[in-house]
Amino acid sequence: MNRTVFEPEHDEFRGLVQEFLRREVEPHHEDWERAGLVDRGVYRAAAKAGILGFGVPEQYGGLGVDDFRYNAIVVEEQARTGLHGPAFGLHNDIIGPYLLRLTDDAQKARWLPGLASGELTFAIAMTEPEAGSDLAGIRTTARKAGGDWVLNGQKTFISNGINADIVLVVARTDPEAERHRGLSLFAVESGTTGFTRGRKLEKIGNNASDTAELFFSDVRVSAENLIGTEGRGFHHLMENLPSERLSIAVAAIATARSAFDGALAYAKERRAFGSPIGSFQANRFAFAEMDTEIELGQTFVDAGIRAVLDGTFDATTAAKAKWWTTELAKRVVDRCLQMYGGYGYMTEYPIARLYRDVRISTIYGGSTEIMKDLLGRGLGL
Repeated sequence: MNRTVFEPEHDEFRGLVQEFLRREVEPHHEDWERAGLVDRGVYRAAAKAGILGFGVPEQYGGLGVDDFRYNAIVVEEQARTGLHGPAFGLHNDIIGPYLLRLTDDAQKARWLPGLASGELTFAIAMTEPEAGSDLAGIRTTARKAGGDWVLNGQKTFISNGINADIVLVVARTDPEAERHRGLSLFAVESGTTGFTRGRKLEKIGNNASDTAELFFSDVRVSAENLIGTEGRGFHHLMENLPSERLSIAVAAIATARSAFDGALAYAKERRAFGSPIGSFQANRFAFAEMDTEIELGQTFVDAGIRAVLDGTFDATTAAKAKWWTTELAKRVVDRCLQMYGGYGYMTEYPIARLYRDVRISTIYGGSTEIMKDLLGRGLGL
């Protein structure tokens, strides 16, 4: 089925993204994988090319493009190529909306120009050693001290945590409030006294994307660095989670399709027992099943994109999209690797990297189990 969610201008933008990834990311990605860190210059280059911070209003140096389809294209192309070291999606789909929706004019003037130009890089610090999908279990605290706030605590598994100039930190500002209440968001800037970065964590996949431990020991931040409303942090997070989870679903389907296309081409060329391996009935059935499931998933994801544009996308649909597409991607990549036999286990083959990288998708952004639990409770169970 043809995808109808995009217009000609989106197709033109896709070509721009593809060219940028070929020119500015692909030649360096292997080096970034080995280093566990991307060159910060890639963010400035991406901003100049118009694929980073395009949602920032023109008065702050952006393009003022409020169309989730552009976000989806960037995510799709990075997933399709496996060139997802640069955290473009983090900035466009998560940080950008928080700063646009929750900041006052003075804060916008401080941070949005840097986001739009790629001069400032960001991270968001939610996860803690004892609080992952259960954000209500956050223990990092922030207490008032005069006109400032003082933060204490620890975060882990923070994407872009090493490279980030500014980290949006979720902290508990009211220890007496119910678990999901009394949380607030703060912007903590690199170099602030008491803010330190721990290990650059070693992962089994997505190695070019740095992941860090962050520590806050009597970190004093100005009241002007409070993001949104005091005590409404959990609500602010929940407002943006549906689109964040849709972005993960977009990437999952693109990953599944990329794995499928590569394996299909290989199965037509690779011969065993005198015939292409794709001609064996078991493999034909496998490809038929995967193609059908990917197309069904793509249709659902595209409907979600349209719902975002219409303002009707909700948390329930996001949870469905997130868990089903990521589990599908994991399953498809595994089946596709099997088609390559021993070659699929060699890192020189793209399918090997897809196999390694796809595993985290069922965990971050809310695990599959959490998504199912949310849906089950929504059914009154």
